[in-house]
Amino acid sequence: MPDPDPKLDPKNQQPDNANDLDEEDDVLEEDDDEEEDDDEEEDDDVLFEPATPRAVKLKMDALVRRMLIGPVSIHVHDVIIKGNTKTKGYIIEAEALEALKKANTMQELLRASNAVNSRLKLLGLFDSVMITLDSGPLEIPGSTNVIIEVEEARNRLSGEIGAYTKAEAKSSSVEGSVKYKNLLGYGDLWDGSIAYGFDHSAEVSAGVYLPRLKALVAPVTARVDLWTEDWLKFSSYKEQSIGLSLGLFSNRYHNLEYHLAWRTLTDPSQMSSSSVRMQLGHNLLSSLKYTLKIDRRNSLVRPTRGYAFVSKTQIGGLAPDSYSLRFLRQEFDLRYAIPLGFYHAALNFGISSGVICGNGFLNKSTAPPERFFLGGNLSPVSALGGPKALWGFKTRGLGPCEPRRQVSNENANAVGSDFLGGELAITALADLSFDLPSRWFREKGIHAHLFACAGNVAKLTVNECQNFSIQKFKESFRSSVGVGIVIPISLFCMEVSFSVPLFKISKQWRMVKHTGFIPFRVDNCLYH
Repeated sequence: MPDPDPKLDPKNQQPDNANDLDEEDDVLEEDDDEEEDDDEEEDDDVLFEPATPRAVKLKMDALVRRMLIGPVSIHVHDVIIKGNTKTKGYIIEAEALEALKKANTMQELLRASNAVNSRLKLLGLFDSVMITLDSGPLEIPGSTNVIIEVEEARNRLSGEIGAYTKAEAKSSSVEGSVKYKNLLGYGDLWDGSIAYGFDHSAEVSAGVYLPRLKALVAPVTARVDLWTEDWLKFSSYKEQSIGLSLGLFSNRYHNLEYHLAWRTLTDPSQMSSSSVRMQLGHNLLSSLKYTLKIDRRNSLVRPTRGYAFVSKTQIGGLAPDSYSLRFLRQEFDLRYAIPLGFYHAALNFGISSGVICGNGFLNKSTAPPERFFLGGNLSPVSALGGPKALWGFKTRGLGPCEPRRQVSNENANAVGSDFLGGELAITALADLSFDLPSRWFREKGIHAHLFACAGNVAKLTVNECQNFSIQKFKESFRSSVGVGIVIPISLFCMEVSFSVPLFKISKQWRMVKHTGFIPFRVDNCLYH
């Protein structure tokens, strides 16, 4: 009979317990792994959970407080460009990359982003520009990615048309232009223009502007033009020209251009003076022109503080051709504005000068289009770029002149003279601008000014240099005084001025009888 309660052998029982313990450990380890996986999944959910508006606001408030206390260090990791379907990416990078990468603090980055936004909008290629600062890679603390998102202009074609009047010369013109942006995707601007004057002057031109190419740092411009100008009323010749202009280098202060033109001077009236007849015919202009311009004035129309300086140097005769005009032309222009502290008043002083050394200098005359002519209704305050403006005198109405050829005895009294211009010119200006007492005038920007101008032109070629003396040049200076009211409008500025030319006789000044107002002067300008 078997034993009802057999005893278990411990040796046989131990393996079974060990197996049970192993199975329990495996189960526990699997449970722990599942719990760790669950914890990791929960952590992952927390990491990628979108931040609440309140959390974002708290972070922004903390960042603003840090920025108010001092500089917040930051590093620009990458610049990402979006939305440029037509424009080449390097065009945007060239305007933004260098400025953004230089920023080492959040304050500097915000200022650089604002400047980049303005520069991109000035290109005229985009309807909108938005710059966003995003967090950089987690492994690089303190880094950010700058996202530039642009919306390219939908309407790339634009046009302008206008009518312009030169009351002094009693002539008018109609001008129109068409522009197309970003044809090739390089930020290029193509334009064509046509102008026709009722004094039989006309101009047709076409050009292209490339803001930046990969191999070149400065913008590139090229322009072809065909135009005619009628100077029969003033100097008895008509000028026809076809030419090419290339912009070689340009930045904020410097500009370098090359000009190539074939010009023809004719006299349909057959009444020109002997000096003008000697210059009729064909000539070739091949010149290099350098301009240095520094303008620190607070306004182009009504400067009340600051200064401006312009220097132009032009070298002609760069083509090995007998028709090529060889000359050296140098111009200087200086303006200085001093605020007076009442009625928004300011004193503006200016002086302009220019000299030309022509082919053969003392033996040959320079071509009439290259000479200096003074007179007309250009504002000496806003006209910056050499001696040319002088209030109170008609266009080309100052300087050497020569009687025209008399064709018949019947018109002997109506022959007139040709204004010849000169190779040396100097002008000076003093202008006092001030607000009018009425509040309505001040709100509209309408102001008045008192002015005084002086200038002279002299010839330095054809043996005239031998007879030139500083004393005679100073005594033959012409001057004028006057008063005017400037009316700024959104598209242009209109001025009504009354000026009186002065003559000097026996060391006494006398006024010339002048009836009526100097005609309206209309300037295209931006009013500040």
